[in-house]
Amino acid sequence: MIPVLLLNKEVHMAETIRILGIAGSLRNGSYNRGVLKAAVELAPEGAEIETFDIAGFPDFNQDDEQNPAEIVTRFKEKIRAADAILFVTPEYNYSIPGVLKNAIDWASRPYGDSAWSDKPAAIMGASIGAVATARAQYHLRQMMVFLDMHPLNQPEVMIGNCADKYDAEGNLTDDTSREFISKQLKALVEWTRRISEKSRHAGS
Repeated sequence: MIPVLLLNKEVHMAETIRILGIAGSLRNGSYNRGVLKAAVELAPEGAEIETFDIAGFPDFNQDDEQNPAEIVTRFKEKIRAADAILFVTPEYNYSIPGVLKNAIDWASRPYGDSAWSDKPAAIMGASIGAVATARAQYHLRQMMVFLDMHPLNQPEVMIGNCADKYDAEGNLTDDTSREFISKQLKALVEWTRRISEKSRHAGS
């Protein structure tokens, strides 16, 4: 029996980790969209990152939550199909942008039908300021408590004073920032596998 269990574990752990990447900015040339693009390029072996553009979401209205727009339905399907979530957010007024909060709210409703539950997650952010989205990231972590998600604690990715870290096409070229992104993605894959194993054994 022991060799069989080990074999099954090896097969399970070899599966590709599917990460859904979400940028909290709609701006053309967004620094954070550039970070998400870099993350897609730096996805470690055994993982793949698919992105979802949250442009075009209607304002959340509880009157409509039982009959959501098609983009909301697709968003929830993508979240549920993913093994982990990657948020890449700017900081507006000491918090996350309204467009990101709106998308998160839609995917959490109606009550009892949240797509976020039990999802491992990581957060990245870039800013022209020195604080580098720290307050926005911590607000997002607070939200994850109610959403029943599993945020990765370390390493953090907060890219400050970022204006000169991109090329003319908006590609993140700073080697140190790219190294931090790579390290966090590897940690997210390991974190996701650990949570998956715990959940699998808890249900056996």
